Amino acid sequence: MFGLPASLALALIAAVAVLFAWRLNHRLSFVEAAALRKGHEAAMRGRTLGLLVQELRAAGLSLLGHGGTLPPALGATVAAEADRLLRLADNLSDWLAAEAGPRVLRPERLALQPLIEETVAMVAAQLGPGQRHWRLSPDFAPLILQADRRALRAALHQVLARAARMTRDGDWIDLRPVLTPESLAIVVEDEGAGLPAEDLAAGAEGTRGLCFGLAVARSLLEAHGGGLRIESARGIGARAWLTLPRERAPGLA
Repeated sequence: MFGLPASLALALIAAVAVLFAWRLNHRLSFVEAAALRKGHEAAMRGRTLGLLVQELRAAGLSLLGHGGTLPPALGATVAAEADRLLRLADNLSDWLAAEAGPRVLRPERLALQPLIEETVAMVAAQLGPGQRHWRLSPDFAPLILQADRRALRAALHQVLARAARMTRDGDWIDLRPVLTPESLAIVVEDEGAGLPAEDLAAGAEGTRGLCFGLAVARSLLEAHGGGLRIESARGIGARAWLTLPRERAPGLA
């Protein structure tokens, strides 16, 4: 190598290789650190926006509940503002669902009825003076699931908030389980306005249009191996099916 002794040439080649390997390793470490930093920033942004969605939804439901107790003209104005806040929460929620990576579940053994009662109480409290009559089937009492408590509660909260939003003060909202050999479903039925047909059609195309920010609920149920389906008739009401695989309830015969 340019007249150098073979041993010296080999030593130089080895030194260059070591230097190259060091620089490559340093570069890879920098890239990994940048990726970790971006991942942390994305996670923080997601958590912050998730909290914002919760606050917007709570404020919208509260306004909706108060609007039902006001004179019609003023109540209509308040309801319009409530709808504006809820739609903003929907848009952010759907965006978060589209941006979220694979859901990481922490399944645990949980009794279904207390979880449903807790979630109903949360939605009822957010409505303030507005009232919905919640009717829970006694068939929930013996049901024990292997599921992620926070994820299932979040999915149920979104569906119940939609039912409250689409109903009027004093309307009934019914919850009952439906068991098949393959699945266990939490069925939520309301007697509200129903969903426009175009919203239901859009729901078949993607996350938007399941309507009213239900994309997160659907993704959480899908992470459990289940799904979310909405049936609706304008002026009659709607029925939501929160479905889980039957193996999520291993104690059932």
